Amino acid sequence: ANLTGIGKIYLEKNNIEKALKYCQLSLQYADSTQSLDKQLTACQCLYMSYEKSNNTAKSYEYYKKFIAIRDSIYNKENSEKFLHQQLSYEFEKKENLAKFEQGKKDVIALEEKQKQKLITYVVSFGLLFMLVFAGFIFRSLRLNQKKNKIISEQKKITEIQKHLVEEKHKEITDSINYAERIQRAFLATKELLDENLIDYFVFFKPKDVVSGDFYWAETLSNGNFALVTADSTGHGVPGAIMSLLNISSLEKAIEHHANPAGILAYTRNVIIKRLKNDGSTEGGKDGMDCSIIVFDKVNSKLLVSAANNPVWIVRNTELIEIKPDKMPVGKHDRDQDTFTSHAFDLQKNDLIYTLTDGFPDQFGGEKGKKFMSKNLKELLLANSRLSMSEQKQILENTFENWKNGIEQVDDVTLIGIKV
Repeated sequence: ANLTGIGKIYLEKNNIEKALKYCQLSLQYADSTQSLDKQLTACQCLYMSYEKSNNTAKSYEYYKKFIAIRDSIYNKENSEKFLHQQLSYEFEKKENLAKFEQGKKDVIALEEKQKQKLITYVVSFGLLFMLVFAGFIFRSLRLNQKKNKIISEQKKITEIQKHLVEEKHKEITDSINYAERIQRAFLATKELLDENLIDYFVFFKPKDVVSGDFYWAETLSNGNFALVTADSTGHGVPGAIMSLLNISSLEKAIEHHANPAGILAYTRNVIIKRLKNDGSTEGGKDGMDCSIIVFDKVNSKLLVSAANNPVWIVRNTELIEIKPDKMPVGKHDRDQDTFTSHAFDLQKNDLIYTLTDGFPDQFGGEKGKKFMSKNLKELLLANSRLSMSEQKQILENTFENWKNGIEQVDDVTLIGIKV
């Protein structure tokens, strides 16, 4: 019976206990038969089942095993291909050797036959033998030349392939680096932030060279200063392209609105309109999770609207959370709802933190679990008395130590501002 198939059926029905049972039995059977294909599907079923049961450690354990078996299958296929090439070469080599041996036997047989003839044919026999021997030498030379030519051509092909791979890798790397320069040009500049913020830090750590996360700022038509911290759909090159679309949509929105909720609503409409003809059946369900904070310096107020990403304010020893609307800036079941606008009276030495989900969602630590928002809040509170530069250093060190060799799972952005 297909135990993994039964396990997947139970997984689809959310019967995790039975799904795990049948997938474990399938893995045991696959291990006993040393079937890599069955081990692969069993491990895939197990890590998906543990992921559904929120057992992150087990899910990650079987995910790593899944990847290792997949790579093993790939390496095995390459090894078999190489072995086939080697056997073909050995067969050709033995065939040539057999022909050589047969040629020797023919010469010996001819020699024996000539010996039985009259002595008068000795000279003729000698000449004939010399001709046969010369022909054999010539044939051997031709074979060696052909073999050397094949080897030389194979080396040339290998060198060409290596050169093409190196060229392609350089082209891709140069393109991504150039894309990173373009994306950086759209981010909030240090000059703009220094001009409008007294004391702050920006902890920005993309997963790849380019990022789906971004931070953008602009002075609004009413003189207030707006700062957006955003997580675009995807990361890497697709995320970076999406971030440029989101930024251009924000730039369009502030031409018409100066309040945070209005800016997000207008941005959402622009994004939906631009992506509705993207070719997907959903009609463009991409966008961003973000927060926008607006400093009304005249009235000492902070105006906030947020989509899925919170804003935290630390005052003395208390952390106040401005909770986001549970919807993105993009196509959604609630894309006709208005965004909530929060107004917060600022006091001197208030600390404002805006962030994406990259830091809380990073796997690591001794048990390979997520860092979690609760721990990040406690970390910020514990170090809120320190300078902003010291806080940033602690955040960077904590993030690196938490990863503990595990790959970064998402782009990370965390901005701290002292009033």
